[in-house]
Amino acid sequence: MRNLIVVGSGIAGLFTALSAHRRGVRDVLIVTKGALEESTTRYAQGGIAAAVGDGDSWELHEADTLGAGAELCDPEAVRVLVADASERVADLMRFGVRFDTENGRLAYAREGAHRIARVLHAGGDATGKHIELALARAVRELGIEVRDRTFVPELIVEAGTCCGVRLPGGDAIEAEAVVLATGGAGQLYSCTTNPAISTGDGVALAVRAGAAVADLEFFQFHPTAFAGGSGVSRFLISEAVRGHGAVLRNHVGEAFMAGYDRRRELAPRDIVARSILQEMERHSLPNVWLDATHFQRGEFAHRFPTIDAHCRRQGCDPGREPIPVSPAAHYMMGGVWTDTWGKTSVPGLFACGETACTGVHGANRLASNSLLEGVVFGARVAQALTTPSAPNLRRQTVLHVEELTLGRRANVTLPVRDRMRALMWDEIGIRRDQAGLDEARAALETWASALPDDGVESHETANLALVGWVIAEAALRREESRGAHYRIDFPESRRQWRRRQLFVVRPRPLPGTHVIGEAHRAGMEVLS
Repeated sequence: MRNLIVVGSGIAGLFTALSAHRRGVRDVLIVTKGALEESTTRYAQGGIAAAVGDGDSWELHEADTLGAGAELCDPEAVRVLVADASERVADLMRFGVRFDTENGRLAYAREGAHRIARVLHAGGDATGKHIELALARAVRELGIEVRDRTFVPELIVEAGTCCGVRLPGGDAIEAEAVVLATGGAGQLYSCTTNPAISTGDGVALAVRAGAAVADLEFFQFHPTAFAGGSGVSRFLISEAVRGHGAVLRNHVGEAFMAGYDRRRELAPRDIVARSILQEMERHSLPNVWLDATHFQRGEFAHRFPTIDAHCRRQGCDPGREPIPVSPAAHYMMGGVWTDTWGKTSVPGLFACGETACTGVHGANRLASNSLLEGVVFGARVAQALTTPSAPNLRRQTVLHVEELTLGRRANVTLPVRDRMRALMWDEIGIRRDQAGLDEARAALETWASALPDDGVESHETANLALVGWVIAEAALRREESRGAHYRIDFPESRRQWRRRQLFVVRPRPLPGTHVIGEAHRAGMEVLS
């Protein structure tokens, strides 16, 4: 039996494996469905937020994180995130990450909803790539076993405890603990900054294993993806560009953000994304424009070389003309519910990174807190695995969990993904209402109940449908607007909804079909 299986190879998965190895866990296996170095992390541009510069403090970082989260962050989880940040950044540097410097000192950028420049970056706008390659290199150098290009369709759950993973063909690998770190589910939407691998696999695995999920109605849409091109994935134009002084303009050159929010381009992402959408609809525009032409000559290419190169390939010179941009699905703030040590509601099963929902993001993630979350809670998972007596900062937290029932129909054909993506974008996107949510939930429930074929693509589509269905259910029940969840029919935040939503799913099987995981009773309480 293995000591530890980590599913996924982004920053959260790799850092968990490395931290566990450093704490003496030697029998670690990383299983990832793509190449080891292929993950959403690789495409992260802006950087990693940490209060390590002069004039900054974890208390200020904490206040900014809580402010962006629209009164839905878990305060204890946020305190852990910001207090551990400096130590984890030092770990990254020890693993070989070289952050950018100015005059021999670390360089910091400012992004939306941060009151101070605290975002560390590498390679200008290639932070995620630098981190991904450094951690993957460390994994290989330490000899940690990797099974890449290996899809995990099922967790092994016996007597209510997760004890391994099942691979295609039925091969089982048992382990004392399994960590889900598979990233998000941006491929649910017809326009996303996420790569093709982001199909909600970790959340779907946890749901089928009977684990609680939380806050899935909150899906962040990045305001500025490069507009145009074919396919689902869109190239991200980092928030750091706006933090550096770029201005959003409409078709007549008007800097319109002042009319929507006093913080203008540096308002929280949900506000900027809705403002752009409203401006596009107001003037029947396919996109708006991000103007950096006032930067000093050559400054854009120097500070944002990756973005500059992409724009030039698309025929746009950012130093001379504004960049066409529009919103795109970007980050899943909900996920598998965990405590502050990465433990889920299923013994033996852990989660971290975008797959997990620790409560640090609340209803609207603060820019560049995502990479930080991966390393902070990845390290804490490793600590929990090697220090069983570690104190639990949320022992007194009691969360009500509601039960959802999902049938399993072998005779339903899974939809082509384009149909599902279009439905999600139109009805469970930046703006929502009851009629659209009802329509989407009904369709997603049918698709989510279908049994996938044996192929990886079919399993991915089933995973997307399942995660989408829970998102629709959560969005329909939350009758208010808060952060990234905006209901046209309930446009204000409501005090009674200043709470999180947790669900478990009870499978309703066909006779003779295999039931994955165990059913939970309605109204169960989770004590972390």
